[in-house]
Amino acid sequence: MRYEDFYRMSVEQPELFWAEQARLIHWEIPPQKILDQSNPPFRRWFVGGTTNLCYNAIDQHLAKRGEQLALVAISSETGITRELSYRDLYREVNTFAAVLKSLDVAKGDRVVIYMPNIAEAVFAMLACARIGAIHSVVFGGFAAHNLALRIDDARPKLLIAADAGMRGGKVIPYKPLVDAALDEATHSPPRVLIVDRGLDVQMTRVSGRDLDYASLRVAHEDAEVPVTWLESNEPSYLLYTSGTTGKPKGIQRDVGGYAVAMAMSIRNVFDIAPGQVMFSTSDVGWAVGHSYNVYGPLIGGATSLLYEGLPTRPDPGIWWQLCERYGVRTMFSSPTGIRVLKKQDPAWLKRYDLSKLKWLFLAGEPLDEPTAHWITDGLGVPVIDNYWQTETGWPAITLMPGLDLKPVKFGSPGLPAPGYKMKVIDEGTGLEAVPGEKGVLVFEPPLPPGCLTTVWGDDERYLSSYFSHFKELVYSSLDWAIRDENGYTTILGRTDDVINVAGHRLGTREIEESVATLPAVAEAAVIGVHDELKGQVPVVFATLKQDAGVAGAGTVARAMQQRVVEQLGGVAKPSRVYVVNALPKTRSGKLLRRSLQALAEQRDPGDLSTLDDPGALEEIRRALERGPDQG
Repeated sequence: MRYEDFYRMSVEQPELFWAEQARLIHWEIPPQKILDQSNPPFRRWFVGGTTNLCYNAIDQHLAKRGEQLALVAISSETGITRELSYRDLYREVNTFAAVLKSLDVAKGDRVVIYMPNIAEAVFAMLACARIGAIHSVVFGGFAAHNLALRIDDARPKLLIAADAGMRGGKVIPYKPLVDAALDEATHSPPRVLIVDRGLDVQMTRVSGRDLDYASLRVAHEDAEVPVTWLESNEPSYLLYTSGTTGKPKGIQRDVGGYAVAMAMSIRNVFDIAPGQVMFSTSDVGWAVGHSYNVYGPLIGGATSLLYEGLPTRPDPGIWWQLCERYGVRTMFSSPTGIRVLKKQDPAWLKRYDLSKLKWLFLAGEPLDEPTAHWITDGLGVPVIDNYWQTETGWPAITLMPGLDLKPVKFGSPGLPAPGYKMKVIDEGTGLEAVPGEKGVLVFEPPLPPGCLTTVWGDDERYLSSYFSHFKELVYSSLDWAIRDENGYTTILGRTDDVINVAGHRLGTREIEESVATLPAVAEAAVIGVHDELKGQVPVVFATLKQDAGVAGAGTVARAMQQRVVEQLGGVAKPSRVYVVNALPKTRSGKLLRRSLQALAEQRDPGDLSTLDDPGALEEIRRALERGPDQG
């Protein structure tokens, strides 16, 4: 089917369209009503239908592909690889579910999971889904205070944690963070279940509270736990995202709508059929990890690779080595991950047999054109940018090679995905922007299946956070965007990542894109810094490629300023440029721009618990002390 017909049906006849997609999953009781939007912007999909995410991810495949690989959990940190068939996964998840039931976890109870990318994290998620418990995965290594906030909001019956994770060969103990979080939290769970990897030899246990999973696993390893069937609109999981008030927002996902979105998207967006292999480099603590490390590939009957480690360890070819070994068809990563590799010898891209790799999807932040060209040329496969949010749960703007691949346009994630009735509207007037005019990206209700249903325990916050920005009742992405005359959308960055220079509003993405066109530049972060005369001025922090040549930092910095002036005009010229060896990022690869801004303005950089490399922050401090390379 042509993309145009597929998309048009999804927005003009949504009930007919999604009724057809609902056939892709198992329903214990078929839906009685496809869509209920009697209370907009709230909506309910597949009303009255009962299903289960775990059943769709495992049980339904046992007869046809029980011996096929379902999950491969690889750690380049520990050197351990675990390969599990669908039947193996069924056994492990039933065992974990039996352990949960022995600890009085039942339907509707919340379970916080605080673990790295290891197989047990997937077992725990699917076990919760099997018995109808609501899991909330918190990124492993998150600061104790942030973990405490999420505990207090979710009020879990149980917390599941690993003893430790590893990053770059360094052990990161989790248990002390768990203990500190539980000391701070008001609604601490009565029990903590520890998956002991043997990494933290000094780990201590609290008597009567902390339990060892390995011991309980032995006691329940032959258990068969029946599936708990859930009505389509009951909550499946919570995934917390930052809120402007400081209190995290619990993004609440449903069961049936999410399962249908996963089944449709894994096939039509990511071009994965049963038996094929998908490799997502995300952490299970993030939205991509939930959707395309765990639920999407498994619901689609595919094999999923779960990776713990860096893209450069033991060498910059590790990702491509895994693609060759397992015959990966579709890979999903982030622009930041590719920019890390861009600083390495490009010969690593050619060292392995990637003949089965058909697509590289990138998401998480805007993909700059130089990086897109570099990785496309290096791999020789189409690179597909796609745009989505924790809130949407799956791509909102993308190309769909599994259905009908439209031309790739570097700099744009593409066209609206099925069910997303999208507009770009003027911030001031609320009217739809003409092609080529910048505005705010919004979606008209009803949001398609798989998107958030509300903010956990706070419907009013759901309305105020997402539907209160314009007179028209629309979901605001809070992202700037431009659509061209062919419907392709380019994301320009957050509406709160705008620099106001003497009345001129400039998106940081636009300046970063310009700087990144210089061949010597590997990566750049642009922030707005307070200026007494102009209000704000742009400041650039940039890293250079290893083969950047002998030109001094000052020469390259001047070239950056000149390039911005040439492409965006004098008003956008960076006031200062700092060439550094590393940029501060989270362990998920996002640049800590707000921390950069705070340091540049001599303010507290805030919570740095997710910082990947503390040395990067010291690098920025030293650069600020010595002064800019140009400016």
